[in-house]
Amino acid sequence: MMKVGDKVLISPDLTLQKEWLEGTVIQVENNPFVGIVISAETEDRNVFFGQEDLFKLAKEDLR
Repeated sequence: MMKVGDKVLISPDLTLQKEWLEGTVIQVENNPFVGIVISAETEDRNVFFGQEDLFKLAKEDLR
């Protein structure tokens, strides 16, 4: 399960971009009507929110 502070990729279905965008989870809500809703902020301060399946955890660089 995602938590606040996790690095995520945000689906193009939500952002209307060609590629998945990177962001950081700023809120996780358990909505009784649609299930888990994630809010994530991108580096340029845009906030996207939607159902959990529109987000995936970003893989951390192993250095």
